[in-house]
Amino acid sequence: MQSDNNKEPAAMRRRGPGIASSGLSAVVLLGVAATVLTSCGKESPSLGGRSDTAATTNASALPSGELAYVTNEDSQDLTVIDTRTDSVVATIPVGTRPRGVRVAPDGNTVFVALSGSPKCPPTMPDEECEKLKVDKTKDGIAAVDVATGKVTRVLPGGSDPETFDLSTDGSTLFVSNEDVDSASVVDVASGKVRLAVPVGREPEGVRLQPDGSAVWITGETDHNLTLLDTKTGKVLGHIDVGKRPRDLAFSPDGNRAYATAEVDGTVWVIDVPSRKVLKVIKLPKDSKPMGVVVSPDGKRVYVANGRGGTISAIDAATNEVTNTIAVGQRPWGIAITSDGSKLYTANGPSNDVTVVDAQKMQVIKKIPAGKIPWGVAISRNSPSAS
Repeated sequence: MQSDNNKEPAAMRRRGPGIASSGLSAVVLLGVAATVLTSCGKESPSLGGRSDTAATTNASALPSGELAYVTNEDSQDLTVIDTRTDSVVATIPVGTRPRGVRVAPDGNTVFVALSGSPKCPPTMPDEECEKLKVDKTKDGIAAVDVATGKVTRVLPGGSDPETFDLSTDGSTLFVSNEDVDSASVVDVASGKVRLAVPVGREPEGVRLQPDGSAVWITGETDHNLTLLDTKTGKVLGHIDVGKRPRDLAFSPDGNRAYATAEVDGTVWVIDVPSRKVLKVIKLPKDSKPMGVVVSPDGKRVYVANGRGGTISAIDAATNEVTNTIAVGQRPWGIAITSDGSKLYTANGPSNDVTVVDAQKMQVIKKIPAGKIPWGVAISRNSPSAS
């Protein structure tokens, strides 16, 4: 979604009939339907009309160590950044409207959410939005081989996949399907949708609990979080939060969850075992919180404030905002290095990535990226030698 005001999001205006039922019976029925779809050739959507999937820079020469992967929604590619030198080392075409991005646990594959649904800004009239072409053959999750810098296949991801997360072993994808109010559970090895589960309306953010037992999904229009059992797909419950929750993150020990509420300008702190809200943190004026990450030591929470143009640091012990700095135009995605030293924000309208010293909360560098950077993920393992 691109909107951040109180107007009904355009994705809702172009949505087909929603899924009203819930529970395990609905999961089974939808899972069967998803299997039928994948057996009809939908497991390999097109790459958004792009026949060339080779890296613009020789990806076989990518350096070892942590790399930051940035999705560029309008230029339809990935910008690869060496986090040691903060320089671009590759650009990889991936497909239409790349947004959500995750790196496999072994660092050898980068997964990217692609969508054939058009962008409908909040200023666009309903009738104009409805006229825009929707191409579902372009929906999917691209798998990028890091060694070759090429898209090796496009997995099914349900309708209009926006974000997703990976199981701890990398075998399963949990995908939010924004325009049909559901989440898809995708088996990576077989390339098939195993289940489709009704969740909160207009789902977006998807995060796996650190223990791998449940996946949490934000519902922008229902203003809640839906919790799914990762083994069965059963809905475990819902947690009400602020208006238009965009993303969430967990503390390393898995005891706390932090959910951003864009319209309210707040972060909701949740006790994971009890699923109770502990505190609502009000961010500085004009903050429109989007992405959120927690430092590896669990002491700080960092929030990208979207159209507010800033990021905020929160002390996890006191749940108080300690610092807010300007980083660029509409920082959306945010990621942190494994040592907790640097943050990377994807700044859409300015077409760049800001590197921030996480301890000092100072901008280190701005790196040109593709057109409309959206998401960012950092590999935790060096790619294996080819």
